[in-house]
Parts: sequence; C-alpha cells; structure tokens
Amino acid sequence: MGDEGSILDQAIEQIHDEALRARIVREVELLRGSRRFGLVFDRHLPESVRLPEHPVRKGVTVTLRDESTTRSWRVVRFTDTSRSVAVLDGEVQTGRLVAIREFGEPVYPGLRSVERIANGPADAPWHLVINGENFHVLQALRATHRGKVDLIYIDPPYNTGNDGWIYNDRYVDTNDRAKSSKWLSFMERRLLLARDLLKSTGVIVVAIGDDEHHRLRMLLDQVFGGDNFLSDVVWQCGRKNDSRYVSNGADYMLVYAKDESSLAANEVRWREEKEGVQEVLAQGVQAWTEAGGDEDAATAAMRAWFRAQARDSPVQALSRNIWFLPDGTLCGDADTKSPSPRPNLQYELLHPVTGRPCRMDPNGWRYTRETMLRMISEGRIIFRDNEFVRFKRPLQDSAGSVVQSVFDRQRTHAGRHLEAVLGDKRFPFPKDHEVLMRWIRLTAPCDALVLDFFGGSGTTTEAVMRLNAEDGGTRQSILVTNNEVGARQAKLLRRDGHHPGDAEWEALGVFEHVTRPRISTVVSGERPDGSRYSDGLAANVEMFDVTYLDPGTVRRGREFAAIAPLMWIEAGATGDRIADEPDAGWALTPFYGVLVTIDVLAPFSDAVAAVAADGRAPSVVFVVTDSPTEYQHAVERLPVGVETVQLYQDYLANYTINVEGGAR
Repeated sequence: MGDEGSILDQAIEQIHDEALRARIVREVELLRGSRRFGLVFDRHLPESVRLPEHPVRKGVTVTLRDESTTRSWRVVRFTDTSRSVAVLDGEVQTGRLVAIREFGEPVYPGLRSVERIANGPADAPWHLVINGENFHVLQALRATHRGKVDLIYIDPPYNTGNDGWIYNDRYVDTNDRAKSSKWLSFMERRLLLARDLLKSTGVIVVAIGDDEHHRLRMLLDQVFGGDNFLSDVVWQCGRKNDSRYVSNGADYMLVYAKDESSLAANEVRWREEKEGVQEVLAQGVQAWTEAGGDEDAATAAMRAWFRAQARDSPVQALSRNIWFLPDGTLCGDADTKSPSPRPNLQYELLHPVTGRPCRMDPNGWRYTRETMLRMISEGRIIFRDNEFVRFKRPLQDSAGSVVQSVFDRQRTHAGRHLEAVLGDKRFPFPKDHEVLMRWIRLTAPCDALVLDFFGGSGTTTEAVMRLNAEDGGTRQSILVTNNEVGARQAKLLRRDGHHPGDAEWEALGVFEHVTRPRISTVVSGERPDGSRYSDGLAANVEMFDVTYLDPGTVRRGREFAAIAPLMWIEAGATGDRIADEPDAGWALTPFYGVLVTIDVLAPFSDAVAAVAADGRAPSVVFVVTDSPTEYQHAVERLPVGVETVQLYQDYLANYTINVEGGAR
C-alpha cells in the first residue's frame, strides 16, 4: 500500500476534527495490518435460518411464516394458555409464526431418523444423509469428526445470479451488487469449519464455475494456505455454440490439502491405473501356469500374446520389455541409476557373462552393493549384452500414471443417469457420479471417510457406494443437503398460498423430492413408486432430519433420543445404535458405550475392560453426569486409550459459541 497509503495519509491529515482523525487512523491501521495481500471483501452479516419445526416459545426470535415481511421479533409472552396469541416486543401478533436463528445465536441440533436401509454387511459403516442447515451440521461434525475426514468434496452454488442460491431467506440475483461478497461470506464461514474436520493428510475438492472461480481460489488460499494448493482441475463438460467469443463450457475443481507436507511425509502419490493393466496381469498368470514356471517360456508366450493384440489396443502401452520373476510375478524393466549422487552407491559391478564392468551412471546405482547382490541372487536384475543393467519392477507397482488436470466428459451423462434412477426428470444439472468415483478413487484411501456438505441430489453418496461395490472398499460417506425448493417452483407454491414448513412446500424440496428417493432407489433397487430400477447395492444408509433442541431439556437429560444418533455417529456409525436411555443405567456395543447412572460404574467399567481385553475396546464412551468429580472418577476406571465425552456438558459447550467458524 506504499503510494496509496501515502495519498491516504495525506488526506487523513486534512481532517480537522482530531477525534475523527484519530479514529480513522486506527481503522486504517487495522485494515493495513489485517492482510498485506489477498482477497478483501465486505463480510456481510451472517445469514439467518428459518426453523419451521422449532417450537415457538418465550424468548425465541420469530417472523411470519407466510413470508409477508422480513421483520423479526422476540417472543415476550403469550396471552393465552394455547399459545396462539403472542406478544412480540410490544406488538400482539396472531398470525402464524416461525422461529428463526440469527448467526451468533446458539442452536442445539439433534437428529431424527426418517429412513434406514440395511442392505449391506452388519459390520460395515453406515452412509449418512442429513437434511438440515449445513452450517449447523458442520458444527455438530466438529464435535464428532474433528480431524477424522479424509476427503471433502463440495459443489457449492456457483453464484451465477440466476436464482441459484439463498442468502437470508432470499434468492440472490444478478442485480445484487453485493452478490459476490455475500457469497464469499457464506463460503468462508463453512470452509473454516470444514478445515477443522480434515485429517492432516486430508484433501478438499471444491467444484466451481467461471463466476466465482478466481475469488474462490483466493479464499481457499486464505483458509487453507497457498502452500497447500494442489491443482486447478478443468472439467470440459459441454460446448456453447451460441457464444459470441469463446465456448466457456468448462467447470473447475480446486484441490487443496489440509497439510501438503503431511501428504509428502506419508509418501502419498495419486496414480490412476493404466488402461489394460488387469488384462495383462491375468494373461501373465495364464502364461506362467501354462509354461510350468519356466521363466523363458512364459516370457516368450507373453511377448507372442502382445504381438497378437491389435496395434491400437491399450495393452500395447505395457508390452515393452516384459519379464517374470522366479515366483511368477510379471514385470516390466526399470532404470537402475541413482536419482542423486551418493558415494556409497558408486561401485564396480561386473557383467556375469562378459566379465566387464557394467555401465554405471555418474550418480551411481540405485541400490547399495549389498542390496544389488541380493537382487541379483533373486533374479531381479537384468544384464544386457551391452553392459547396461536394468531391474525387474512388478507390473502392478508401475501400472499407475499421473492424472491430467484437464478432462472431458459431457454434462448430459449425469442428467440421463439421474432421470433413469428416479424415473423422471426432476433435478437440473446433477453432478456425474462416474466423475466423482474417479476423483474419490484417486485422492482418498479405500477406507476413506468422505464428506459433502452441499449434497444436492446425492451424487457423492451414490459415487462412494458404487466405488465400494466396484473395488471392495469400505469408504463411508456423510452427505449434508437441505430441503430448499427451486426458485421457479417456489414462486408457484407462494402463488398458491404455500410457504416453507407447509407440507406441500416440503414435499417438493430437494431432500424429499430428489436426494432421499435417489439414495433409497440406488441402495434398494426399487423406486418409491414400487417400480424396479436395479438389484440394488450392498450398502447401509440412514437418512436424518436435523431437529433443534431446548438446552434446558437437554441439560435435564430429556433429549437422549435426539442426541443418540450423534453419539453413534461419533463412534463411527457402525453396528447397532443405543437409541434410548438404557434401563440398566449403561449400555455397550462393540464400538461405543453409554453410562447414564454413575452408581453402576463398576459393572460398566468391568464390561468395557472385558471387551478391551479381547481387542475390541470401544472407540468412545459417553458419561452422563453434571459432576466433574463423578466424570473424572469414571474416566479413571475405564481402560487407558478409550476416549470419553461428558454429557451433556460437552454437547452444550460445542454450540454455545455459535460464531466460531464465522469471522476469523
């Protein structure tokens, strides 16, 4: 801000009011110190959220359910026992009211199961689909999944100005001069929470279009750090032949690591299996078997097989210099030179036939003399007649290639697929589950926890389940969506006198009308209307609505059933759920336990110790007590290494400061 600062300083000096001048100087210094370089935007007041199912009680902030005003009031009292007439900050209101929460007001979410499909192995983790405000769900996941998520994939609103997303209960249109700063404020609050959920080796992939691509990358630099930027992937997904200048038919995927140095330290490399590898490996097994374990005969058979394949076959890329190890492993050959000069890797190696020294690179050999001699004895080293030396690398180890940052796939594939699943066309522009399968396979392990908190039609959940079916993985997905109605449909509903919270409105929301029937159909194979789609998938999935709880009833232990799913989710969402407060005072599954009566601590701790001795210690134990002394006593009685949570204190504390994850 060198020159600009000087001009600004001169202008400030011309202010005669000393108090005003001092105040402006302080504000300018704060701005200068906040960021030397980066994305600067007006941080808008965080969005408020309507809670149609939240009870309207004294002290609750409300507005009119019919959306006839943007005003809000605080409920002071009710004039009758039926609570049909409320006094709102001095005004008497008899209209239908709906509770709202402003950002900064604490909310206490619970979960209510709306559909549960057990179609997979009993010990497989359940896929979760949660219908609710994603900021509130991210807050809940901050308690249950901090540092546990391998991959976050999100496809947030692109902010094109075409009634694409809602801010403070209103669609943001293209004429809103603050639409970009509102969008950035909206995204920043969620990304800050999302960052806390990732493992140190975790990755986030954010899909975006042209309108906010440049701003989003700067925002991600600020939230995750520029050093953790991995790629800006271009998805060429269509063509716009009516464009005046350029056919901008691409979407983008911005890819960031939580901590790139952790990925590097764990030697993580993203590789995509080369086409034809499995076919070649299968042929190698056949050639080895038919040759009776004769290396030369098996090698000759493989080379003959390659010559018989079509010249344009993808297997031809793997045909060069095929060999076998003595145990029948099919190999290609690879370089033996050291990537960097080291004295202990520079030594004379004699050719076993010619007796002459083999040709050594100036950097030396890849292996020490001892390792090289061992590999020679194991038949892993190839000596060529010209004294060049190669080593046999198992084809499986070299069958991957680095993925390109640009790829083509038409957007229409996804639309046709979703229409086939649902039996009709009811959601515009869904993401492509095959594209997501590819990138999930590439960026996350086969037992990954994958989160999508802009879940839309449910593509991420389907992609994870299909990927598991394809490769036997045990990936688990958590998808968060909402029940928003599209702008056009919302206008029609309002014209007919329907509003958010009405049954007619909710039935056409994205969760009820698209996401839930899609996931149910993909897993069970049967559409909600009874028609058959497929044989289904071997997967377990449960779908929930977010509910909002009164902290007083939580503190008194009256909301166990609503909080029970969160306990189960924190324990991995695997196996049976402790759905109700146990009559015996405690309950235990192979994955977690709940102690609700401190008087039965002894038998409970003995039971936990017994399963721990068998190597099946629960991952977490929830202890219900208001007493720090009782809680500490319980912790001391449990086996070392078992995580403990104090209820309901820890639950309430997680939501008390609701602004966390908002302003930095």
